[in-house]
Amino acid sequence: MTYSPKIYMGRIAKVQEILLGISLCLLAALPILLLYFPDTIYQHASVLYFLSLFSVTLVMSIRPLADLFPNVAWLRPLVILRKGAGVFSASIIVSFLLSKILLGGGDYFAQYLTRAFWSMQDYALLAHLGDVTAVILLVTSNIFSKRVLGKNWKRIQKLAYVYFYTGALYEFLALKSWFALIALSILTGLVVEAHIRNKQRKTL
Repeated sequence: MTYSPKIYMGRIAKVQEILLGISLCLLAALPILLLYFPDTIYQHASVLYFLSLFSVTLVMSIRPLADLFPNVAWLRPLVILRKGAGVFSASIIVSFLLSKILLGGGDYFAQYLTRAFWSMQDYALLAHLGDVTAVILLVTSNIFSKRVLGKNWKRIQKLAYVYFYTGALYEFLALKSWFALIALSILTGLVVEAHIRNKQRKTL
């Protein structure tokens, strides 16, 4: 089977649409389900957190992999999926956050002004930094934000690293997720190696 860029890009676009559709469904349904069936949903929370971390790990690995293997034609176009997979990941985290807002209202936001909310006790700082960056990334993952923010849009999108590392560290330290440790190791290795390779290419 020959590689057809047109067909391949079309399939990537379709996957992107599916991911965005699932994300919208999650944002619409999951906060309500968490309000009315908290015990049932929280029993499977680890699965949802895994899916969130898994998707953001995949999407953040694409660019360094493409830099490391520039001759692999099908890798670079996958960067397009950063939006869909990133939104899917963030929508899970934001859904949990929305349920807390619906349940606590102003009292929940008042916690943001307390020292305990941003402390490392029970790794709260990592969890809440992940929540905040998830909201920022989700809100700005659209064409309108890109136009309004201009050059600053790319700077804001770099918060994806804060989102990934705080989320992965929280899952490893608080939830004892070994997948989180593997994800941290793999992505860090890829980013460092890609950075070294890119610097070497520039000096040649």
